[in-house]
Amino acid sequence: MPHFLEIVLTIFGSVAASSGFWAFIQSKHDKKNGTITLLRGMAHNAIIDNGMKYIDRGWVTKDEYEDFMKYLYEPYDTLGGNGLAKKVFEMVSRLPMKNVGIKETMKIDSQNCDK
Repeated sequence: MPHFLEIVLTIFGSVAASSGFWAFIQSKHDKKNGTITLLRGMAHNAIIDNGMKYIDRGWVTKDEYEDFMKYLYEPYDTLGGNGLAKKVFEMVSRLPMKNVGIKETMKIDSQNCDK
């Protein structure tokens, strides 16, 4: 075996066997899990807040529902979310859809805030 190959294999074996290398891998894994937990929590909060707004209002627009699904619930579900957010999602899914433009929706929402 060429001398250069022996050196490369020795270095590779030393790095793979070192505790520092495995600590580095573990810290990357922990950081990723923390990020996933944070994102799932933020999505949960947004699903509850937006969903309850729609439920209290009694209807949802097609655009609101599509955004709710695509940007909140589907990623949340993919990350393993469940529980209350799933119940709110199911309630929102049963709401009647109104064909209202964004300006009208914002006007209605602002009037509801004044109450």
